[in-house]
Amino acid sequence: MGTIKLLLGLLAIIAVVVALFQIVPPIMANYGFQDDLKTIALLDASNAQKTDEDVRNDVLRKAREHELPIDAKQITVQRMNTPGIASVYLVADYTVTINLPGYSFNMHFNPNSGNKGF
Repeated sequence: MGTIKLLLGLLAIIAVVVALFQIVPPIMANYGFQDDLKTIALLDASNAQKTDEDVRNDVLRKAREHELPIDAKQITVQRMNTPGIASVYLVADYTVTINLPGYSFNMHFNPNSGNKGF
């Protein structure tokens, strides 16, 4: 009886470790990507020469660096121009499929560049 409990316990630990190796990388990539969105929003807001398409291309470049499944239609660029303050608000909406042994599910992410208003 003790051997069976030990084996079941080891199988449970192995299952958790395998699940973590599948789930944690997309979550960490999302955190890094959200930091990049904040940086892009700050830098591109100060550059009046950049169009929304240029900003979108900057976001897509960072998404490729993080190996995220994002295309241009999933990125929202909002410009807020008030006298003396120009800002850019970025939102990306994407889903990552997690494949575990015997079970698959989708994780939905919606990273943004931060506070919309100043």
